[in-house]
Amino acid sequence: MKTGEAGGSMLMSALNACRARLKAFIRGRTSVRDDADDILQEVTYQLMKVEQPVENVAAWLFRAARNEMTDRARKKREVSLSGYFTGEDEEGFPEDELAETLFGVPNTPEEEYLKTLLWEELGQALSELPPPQREVFEKTELHGYSIKMLAEETGASEQALLSRKHKAVLFLRTRLQDVYDALTGE
Repeated sequence: MKTGEAGGSMLMSALNACRARLKAFIRGRTSVRDDADDILQEVTYQLMKVEQPVENVAAWLFRAARNEMTDRARKKREVSLSGYFTGEDEEGFPEDELAETLFGVPNTPEEEYLKTLLWEELGQALSELPPPQREVFEKTELHGYSIKMLAEETGASEQALLSRKHKAVLFLRTRLQDVYDALTGE
């Protein structure tokens, strides 16, 4: 099948003919409905860009969908600081409580003092990180940057930035555990 003007309408006809099966195929292999819709859209877009003849559109679509799902599974996802604390960790290091103390509005002088103390400790711990790790952590966790935005700004790859952030989070988690334990009396 060719992708000229007539070929484009033939592609759309073939796509529409197998769209329901393709959507079911993708949804059966992804846990998030929005991901399934994104994959279907991406595969459709890829089909529209194909310049070579496609003999079996259905087979091409299913193969492209499988490849897209594999690529997404391999790609490292950006994980926020809270993503590193799950299950049993929540009892030993409840990140939500720290976030509330750091970013919440203090109601008492004691809470204000605790907030100031935690910010000082966090600042000290951040200063102990290598500059590249500190930068990625501060910009993604404290300034609202996405990894993609930071990659575009710095020219570093997203994987390099994710690796730096991961190392920073692990260091900060260990470094601030003693502070947290001292504050909670554990």
